[in-house]
Amino acid sequence: MIIAVDGPAAAGKGTLARRLAAHLGFAYLDTGLLYRATGLAVLRRGGNPSDPAAAATAARALVANDLDNPDLRSDAAAQAASQVAAIPAVRAALLDFQRRFADHPPDSAAGAILDGRDIGTVVCPTAEAKLFVTASLEARAQRRLKELRDRGIASIGSRVLREMRERDARDRRRRVAPLVAAEDAFTLDTTELDADAAFEAALAFISTRMAGRGA
Repeated sequence: MIIAVDGPAAAGKGTLARRLAAHLGFAYLDTGLLYRATGLAVLRRGGNPSDPAAAATAARALVANDLDNPDLRSDAAAQAASQVAAIPAVRAALLDFQRRFADHPPDSAAGAILDGRDIGTVVCPTAEAKLFVTASLEARAQRRLKELRDRGIASIGSRVLREMRERDARDRRRRVAPLVAAEDAFTLDTTELDADAAFEAALAFISTRMAGRGA
């Protein structure tokens, strides 16, 4: 079984997807790390993440171990990821990686959960369960600010809000695989929900899909 979890930054989709994977015994892939790793590789070579040639080269050279780099959680990597993700050649280079994971989950897992921006619409359009996790811009900015400060990174709320608004715009306006909910996705707004409530709502939806396929 394949479960697609999409949504904008800091909506809580990563936390939710990891918890669902652990609960169901499914393999989990944070596809955003693929784009973060690509963007970070470009930056470390002194390049511009918006440069199609440099970004595509980095994407094609990506290996699984690159996803273990702790620097991928940095704000610089997040911003670079949004830039390389808008480049068609990058998305093409990473598409096969994601589909292989979904179709052949590691460790003989019973299913796979992938989270990102275009899982339900492009990467796995036939996924049995699709969730679109969202929240208000203000709530997401506050979550990201708290995350940064908890990691000891000094940041200003107004800057985080501005950067998140800009990232949302890039993700939604890009020509290739824009951020949009799949027509058959269950939209989960976490603005007023804590992690437990979001998990229960998502699990209830997934359970109906599992029951429908005789799982």
